[in-house]
Amino acid sequence: MSLEGRISPERVIKLTRFFDIFFSLLAIIILLPLMIPIMIGLKLTGEHDIFYGQERIGRGGEPFKVMKFATMLRNSPNMAGGYYTEKNDPRILPMGRFLRKTKINELPQLLNILSGDMSIIGYRPLVVKEFKEYKPEVKAVLAKSRPGLSGIGSIVFRNEEEILQTFDSHEEKDKFYFDHIMPYKGELECWYVQHKSVFMYWKLIFMTVEAVLKGNTDWKKLKGIPQPPKELERFL
Repeated sequence: MSLEGRISPERVIKLTRFFDIFFSLLAIIILLPLMIPIMIGLKLTGEHDIFYGQERIGRGGEPFKVMKFATMLRNSPNMAGGYYTEKNDPRILPMGRFLRKTKINELPQLLNILSGDMSIIGYRPLVVKEFKEYKPEVKAVLAKSRPGLSGIGSIVFRNEEEILQTFDSHEEKDKFYFDHIMPYKGELECWYVQHKSVFMYWKLIFMTVEAVLKGNTDWKKLKGIPQPPKELERFL
């Protein structure tokens, strides 16, 4: 039996939590010189908000606030477009497009990781409306683990906004998202929780870095990973 196979699930949780604390704290210290100018810029532009906290569902099915840099108007979810973001969305703030494209807007989630609400790697936490659409068995599996800053769902659906932009109406976007993207995303997230290990934790960290730098990564070769349904094959 491999060393990985001899590590108990409880030990895996403790080890990954140690890595979460160490690397989130280290990242905050290293990235602070980058984040301070961004915070000043956000304070001086748009609606002068620096952070945006959105309620998501986390470990145990409990809600928590996911922290991001503010990239859109405060009332965006209640304006035309709802939770969907268009290519040239007028709700995006002056600095927002750059922050979203580079994923820098996600950096405040390092605080979520440090506090224990999230992990570096896990399932992507969803808003209440979307989480309710998961099947009961999917919710039960996800409740056992912390959501993540990145994870297999985030890697596979890195181009989710672009996929949805291929549909004209919000009704078509909703239908495709809830009929095809969400069920498959649920399979992927459950696969990670059920195969969670220190090796997989590190593997997905490196795959995330590769996806960010190169724009893609060969995730389909992961052992036992659910393959996409035919409706999604052309996008993934």
